[in-house]
Amino acid sequence: MELNFNGTDICAVNGTRSAPEARYDLVVVGAGPSGIAAAIEGAKAGQSVLLVDENPVSGWLMGNDTPLYFGGRMTAATQNSDRMLEVIFMSMPELETAMEAGVELLLGTTAWGVYRNGPGVQSLPEQVVGLADSTRSWLVGFTKIVLATGARDLAIAFPGWNQPGVMGAAALTMLLTRYDAFAGRRVLILGSHDLALETALLALDKGLDVAGLVEVRDAPQGSAALVDKLAAAGVSIRCGQSIKATKSGLEGVEGATLTDGTEIACDTICVAIGLVPSIELVDAMHGPRTLNANRGGYIPAGEPNVVTVGDCAGLADTGFDHVAYRMDWVRAALKTNAPDTIICQCEEVTLADLIGVQPPHYLDRPAAIQARSLNTLLKDGPANPDQIKRLTRSGMGVCQGRRCRDQVAMLLAIESDKPFGTIPLASHRAPVRPLPLKILAEWEEPAAMDAAWDVWFGIPTQWVPVEDIGTPYEDAHREMLYTGMYK
Repeated sequence: MELNFNGTDICAVNGTRSAPEARYDLVVVGAGPSGIAAAIEGAKAGQSVLLVDENPVSGWLMGNDTPLYFGGRMTAATQNSDRMLEVIFMSMPELETAMEAGVELLLGTTAWGVYRNGPGVQSLPEQVVGLADSTRSWLVGFTKIVLATGARDLAIAFPGWNQPGVMGAAALTMLLTRYDAFAGRRVLILGSHDLALETALLALDKGLDVAGLVEVRDAPQGSAALVDKLAAAGVSIRCGQSIKATKSGLEGVEGATLTDGTEIACDTICVAIGLVPSIELVDAMHGPRTLNANRGGYIPAGEPNVVTVGDCAGLADTGFDHVAYRMDWVRAALKTNAPDTIICQCEEVTLADLIGVQPPHYLDRPAAIQARSLNTLLKDGPANPDQIKRLTRSGMGVCQGRRCRDQVAMLLAIESDKPFGTIPLASHRAPVRPLPLKILAEWEEPAAMDAAWDVWFGIPTQWVPVEDIGTPYEDAHREMLYTGMYK
C-alpha cells in the first residue's frame, strides 16, 4: 500500500479515509417550519449553516412510498423536477427568508446517514452527515446537527391495501399543498382523531369529495370543534367500523366495504390513523430513544451535538394515547384480515407467513422451516422484529419497512400477548433512504489507481488498518493473518 504523509492511499478511489467535502457549524436536515426556523436562528448567530431537504422527492422514490406513503396517487407532474422545485418555492416563501439570512439551501438532497467515531468507526476526521442528490453522494462535516425530519405515515394492512389508491395522511397533505399533484377525486379516510379530521377538512378545502371517515372505536376521537365542522360540511363518521374488503379496478381502489356491509365508492383510501416521528437518522447512529405513547411512539431521548425539533422530536402531547389507538386498529384488522393478507408489500410477506415465521414464497420452504412458527420462537425468548425480519424478509424491501415496520411490531406484541413497548422496533441502518449503487459508489478512478490496479491482490497489509501500519500493532495483524484468523 503506497501512502503519502497525510495518510492518503493513491490506489483508492477516495483515499484511505473518507474526508468531508465541506464543513459547517450547523447542518439542519428538513426544511419544514421547524427546520427553517432553526437554520435562520443559527445564521443570525453568525454560524455557517447548511439546510437540506429531500423535497422535491424523485418520482422513483415516491413510487416506492419513500419517504411518505404516497400510494400511487401522484400526478405525472411529480416527474418534472423543475416544476416541482418551482411549486415548493411558491408554497414555502420562508425558504427565501432563510437564504437571505445567509443559509445555504440544498433541495432534492437526502441525508442518508450520520457518522461519528465510535464502535465500528474510528477513522473519521470529524463527525459527518452523508448527503445524496440525483447524481452523486458526498460527506459534509459539522459541529452541530439539527434534525427536523418530521413524521411519517403509519400504515395498517387490510384486504386490498396493497393496490394503488391506498395512501397516508402526510403524503396526501404533501400532494395537496407543497406539490399540488394529487390524482384522486373521492377520498375515504380511516381514523377520527385530529390528524384524520384535519386531513378531511383540507381535502374539502382543495375541492375533493370526502366519502366519509371510518372509526374503529365507538365515538370520534378528535376535537369536538373539528367534528362539528365536518358535520356541517355533510361528512359522516362511521364509528365501530373497519374495512372488510376493497373493490379494485384498472387504476387501483374503486370502493370499500365496511364490516357492517356498507359499500362506499371512492378512488382513494387515506390511512390517517397516526403519524410516526421520523427518527431513522438518530436510530442509525445508535442514538438513544424512548417510547412515549402521547407523543406518537418512539422518540429521540437526547444525543450529544444532535438536536431534534418539530414532529421528529415527538408529536404535540394532547394527552391522547396514540399507541393504544393504533393497537385497537390492528386488533380490529386481525378480525377481518385473511391469512393471505399481505403485510410486507415489498417482499409479499403475508399475515400467515409473518405469524408462521416463514420465508417469502420465492424461496424454498423445507419441512423443518415449515414446522417453525412464532410460538416455537417464543419458547426461546421474547419476539424480536430484527430476527423476524431476517427469517421472513419483512421490512427488507425497497421501502425499508416504512409500510410494515410499525405494524409488524404491533402484530408481534399482540400475538405474544405482550405490551407494545416490550417488543423492540426493528432497527434502522444507514442508508436510511434507498439509494442506487451508482449514487453511493464513486466510479471515476484516478490515474494513479488505474495504473496500480494490481496492488490489492495477495498483500497482507491490505488486512491491516491504515492507522496501524508502521506501528507495533501491524505485526499483530500479520500474525493473525498467517495463523488463519482472517481466513
